[in-house]
Amino acid sequence: MTESATAPTSRTIWARRVTDGVEPKNVIIAMLPLLGGLRYGWKGVAWAAFAALFAAVIPTLFIQRGIRKGTLEDRHVGHRQRRLTVIPFIMGSVATSFAVMLRLDAPADLTAMVAAMFASLIPILVITVWWKVSVHTAVASGAVICLAIALGPWWLLLYPLVAVIGWSRVVLRDHTTAQTIVGAMVGALTAGLTFWLAR
Repeated sequence: MTESATAPTSRTIWARRVTDGVEPKNVIIAMLPLLGGLRYGWKGVAWAAFAALFAAVIPTLFIQRGIRKGTLEDRHVGHRQRRLTVIPFIMGSVATSFAVMLRLDAPADLTAMVAAMFASLIPILVITVWWKVSVHTAVASGAVICLAIALGPWWLLLYPLVAVIGWSRVVLRDHTTAQTIVGAMVGALTAGLTFWLAR
């Protein structure tokens, strides 16, 4: 039985608020300008907006189109096999922004962040063939690690938020605890390592 089939409780209401409020696109839209602004000023914010367009806005429009057509059931793409269509589209969108940013000599840390996003999607796609790993925790975990690498270890104090996001996904029965933990590990290791090497 899913959360949607039962009467909401205060626990599930808060879990839904967390899941929707700190979903991957919102994390990306918040994190990129933060990094760009702190590292490069207004030029960084402008490039961050460009990167967010391809990493968050265009994928969101693609998902919304799928919902309208009936090929996708919700904004979080809860059906595992349907993620196998969405993830490659996101990878193509992110790769496009990376190619443009590389060609136009965008700020190094922002270009590295986009590379980290693309790299993280590779193991997520592979795992999703068999298992519904959490993209929510992968994106949040990778974002915190990359911010800590770029801006200093104090940003690791945000990491408990990843656990809260994982909690919300488990409470809503969208993922198991293991799926949220593996997502967080994939995001931290893949995004963190790629960002560190590419910057």
